[in-house]
Amino acid sequence: MQAVRMLQGRGLPLDRSDVDTDQIIPAHWLKRVERSGFGQGLFSAWRQDPGFVLNDERYAGASVLVAGANFGVGSSREHAVWALVDYGFRAVIAPRFGDIFRNNSIRSGLVPAQVAPELGAAVMAAVLADPSSEVTVDVESLVVSIPSAGISGPFHLDPQARERLLAGLDDIAVTLRDAAAIAAFEATRPSWLPSSRVS
Repeated sequence: MQAVRMLQGRGLPLDRSDVDTDQIIPAHWLKRVERSGFGQGLFSAWRQDPGFVLNDERYAGASVLVAGANFGVGSSREHAVWALVDYGFRAVIAPRFGDIFRNNSIRSGLVPAQVAPELGAAVMAAVLADPSSEVTVDVESLVVSIPSAGISGPFHLDPQARERLLAGLDDIAVTLRDAAAIAAFEATRPSWLPSSRVS
């Protein structure tokens, strides 16, 4: 996974609360066996509406999704995060996230920037008012800002999640940090017990 320190990009305002993972990526898209290609299915039911924000050319290429409270609630499908990343989003700013969605985001390098409701409303208003607004998500200092609008404020990210993003550690990389201890343990196990070693 690629390390994430500071992200800068235009914001896309999804001015809706309680967006669940089935709305992010509808169930019929879950038949794919690879992690790529899910961007095509991102919000696919809502994209049938020509007025839906993802169909607005002014926001084409946006890499920061600005959403309402309770983003990513519902089922535990990782595909919701994969769809956002595959589409080109690198961060989501919202007042609250579904717990499982937040954890899945960290594991895939998508920054779930949880902000106070007042800051979330200010960021949403700025991006709605000016689609060219550049949004900065600074993982090192835990600050979200839109310099052109004079907006800046903190976001919450637990220390372990922050460390994983800054170092680019997915689950396998976290485990491999203890490779020497795992090998030492395996070397002391009786031969009659199951082993991870391949003969």
